[in-house]
Amino acid sequence: IADCIYFAPFLQVFPSQDPLDRADFNAVEYINTLFPTEQSLANIDEVVNKIRLKIRRLDDNIRTVVRGQTNVGQDGRQALEEAQKAIQQLFGKIKDIKDKAEKSEQMVKEITRDIKQLDHAKRHLTTSITTLNHLHMLAGGVDSLEAMTRRRQYGEVANLLQGVVNVLEHFNKYMGIPQIRQLSERVKAAQNELGQQILADFEEAFPSQGTKRPGGPSNVLRDACLVANVLDPRIKQEIIKKFIKQHLSEYLVLFQENQDVAWLDKIDRRYAWIKRQLVDYEEKYGRMFPQEWCMTERIAVEFCHVTRTELAKIMRTRAKEIEVKLLLFAIQRTTNFEGLLAKRFSGCTLADGTVKKPEVPPPSTNPFLEDETGTETDEIVIEKSDTDKPKKPKVPDNPFHGIVSKCFEPHLYVYIESQDKNLGELIDRFVADFKAQGPPKPNVDEGGAVLPSCADLFVYYKKCMVQCSQLSTGEPMIALTTIFQKYLREYAWKILSGNLPKTTSSSGGLTITSLLKEKEGSEVAKFTLEELCLICSILSTAEYCLATTQQLEEKLKEKVDASLMERINLTGEMDTFSIVISNSIQLLVQDLDAACDPALTAMSKMQWQNVEHVGDQSPYVTSVILHIKQNVPIIRDNLASTRKYFTQFCIKFANSFIPKFINHLFKCKPISMVGAEQLLLDTHSLKMVLLDLPSIGSQVVRKAPASYTKIVVKGMTRAEMILKVVMAPHEPPVVFVDNYIKLLADCSTDTFQKILDMKGLKRSEQSSMLDLFRQRLPAPPSGTDSTGSLSLSAPTPEQESSRIRKLEKLIKKRL
Repeated sequence: IADCIYFAPFLQVFPSQDPLDRADFNAVEYINTLFPTEQSLANIDEVVNKIRLKIRRLDDNIRTVVRGQTNVGQDGRQALEEAQKAIQQLFGKIKDIKDKAEKSEQMVKEITRDIKQLDHAKRHLTTSITTLNHLHMLAGGVDSLEAMTRRRQYGEVANLLQGVVNVLEHFNKYMGIPQIRQLSERVKAAQNELGQQILADFEEAFPSQGTKRPGGPSNVLRDACLVANVLDPRIKQEIIKKFIKQHLSEYLVLFQENQDVAWLDKIDRRYAWIKRQLVDYEEKYGRMFPQEWCMTERIAVEFCHVTRTELAKIMRTRAKEIEVKLLLFAIQRTTNFEGLLAKRFSGCTLADGTVKKPEVPPPSTNPFLEDETGTETDEIVIEKSDTDKPKKPKVPDNPFHGIVSKCFEPHLYVYIESQDKNLGELIDRFVADFKAQGPPKPNVDEGGAVLPSCADLFVYYKKCMVQCSQLSTGEPMIALTTIFQKYLREYAWKILSGNLPKTTSSSGGLTITSLLKEKEGSEVAKFTLEELCLICSILSTAEYCLATTQQLEEKLKEKVDASLMERINLTGEMDTFSIVISNSIQLLVQDLDAACDPALTAMSKMQWQNVEHVGDQSPYVTSVILHIKQNVPIIRDNLASTRKYFTQFCIKFANSFIPKFINHLFKCKPISMVGAEQLLLDTHSLKMVLLDLPSIGSQVVRKAPASYTKIVVKGMTRAEMILKVVMAPHEPPVVFVDNYIKLLADCSTDTFQKILDMKGLKRSEQSSMLDLFRQRLPAPPSGTDSTGSLSLSAPTPEQESSRIRKLEKLIKKRL
């Protein structure tokens, strides 16, 4: 145990599996491990010998380790003494090296001391010589500058002044020296004198009052402009300002507010005058001013500012005299002049912030307008392939746009009111033309062409939008958008909805004439071929208007300022056209649906219990198929350009016809076994016809859309299941009820009651069947009502129709 305690740290590093090496060694447990049974005590001598041998080996190992530790201690002390001696020797050597390095450094400093002194002397001497040269140049330059200024030798002054200013910059850190400060003050005085002298020379050459001095510019003034480039920028600005003001003084006199030529009808004369003045300036003064001054452009820009101010003033005074034609004439001439400026000048002088060059927007993918620079009366063509065509890069906007024409913006309400009036007259003309020409002639080959009036409307919209965007991209564009919205709605209601054929009667109201003329089982009035084509044409037109209105909205947002973009929203107008489309489809569905009603009524009145054998399809099926083959090809061909709406028509018809067919099936009672088989055959025939409905009567057979096929299969399969339940024997009742629940999966007692009526069961039998049916119904999900879904649902259109017919019969009797 003592050995184990002594070697505990060793065991942490080199763990042992021997039980004797464990810290919690228990002798009793160890002995029980060696001798688990009494029989194992027979080997006790052998075990004792092994333990004694192990003890002997441990004693030998301990003895060896202890002796080894004694020897190691002696060796360690000896090695430590040797290491101390070596460290002392090393320290001595390092000290010798340090002493030698200090001596070497001192020797190097002594050697290089003279070299450093010579280097500093050379540097100071070079600086002194350079500074003396600069000082000599500065002193001589200042003297020459003052002498040349007095003699007005501006050509030499221009070069000398720049050099003197550059040399003076080297003495900025020596301004504390009186002589240097005095030279700097003389330079500033010479610059001030030059500035005043040059301004006086220009005032003498171009006085504020009177005409320009004849004989053209002098070389002295040309050199003076070169000097002004070196002087304070205010001198240059003063020269430019006075020259331009003197150059435009004649313009202010000729086109005063009280002059006849100042009005808008003679606005061309303003621009003709400035063109002559610019040509005259180029000939006489083009070489006098430096090219980088852009004096020609500056004169033109200042003319634009003055003209904008003067036109705004005179238009405020004579606002009542402004007419649309006069306003558009003035705007057109002004924008043409601004375009001419853009071709002639770069716009580099517009940095004062009065007119900023707009950013170039990214290329548009909107097919609404192909090219704004084209003819304004180009028709809008909307094709799917337009989006695939590469777009032309948009020409950068005119930097001078609005520099003059901006003054017309407060008066654009005249233009907006005019467009309001013109669009109102255009809509009235469309209405009159439609009444005069009548509905479009049936032409299946055209595929339901849109009404030509809608293209005319959007062409006019395009013209107005382009024209207004050239005038302003602010509030006038918002006002024009409001006008567009107004007449889009009027077109939708007056031209499209207003010309949809009217049904003979509607669920919202009944007439005495229709009640008196109606007979049981009589044929319902159908739309003529012309009326069907008209409905399809109006639907196609509404679809065209819907797509074009969306593109119009996108283009208006491109034209208007970014801050006003959110105020342009044509969603309401697009919804209006969607309503027209929905109403058109509903009319087509109602027409075909109503045409099939007499056949379904005939089906429900047949004596199905007297049918003795199953034959071909019944006459009512033939009648339904006949009506489908008459209407659907016409509708499909006239909606060839809008296939998605033809698909919607098919889906809506299936959703209307199939529930109505099932309701008429319930009216066929009682039904014999053979009668049920005949009805099942008829139902299958109708199912095949409905599945083929989208391509019926077409030479090209296309697969019906999956969404439509799913509706037909689901609805007609339910009709077939109803007939199969009717055909099933009602004995035993449990099997019949379970079969009904399995086939129809309908928990409504009303439906089950109708099935029993179709089978012709007696009331006593039906009562027991209903009780059994309620017992066999699966438990309803939690949170739902146990009553049938049909009993809680809203009345179907067929139920509403039957109620209306009962009301009509009652009114007839009273009449």
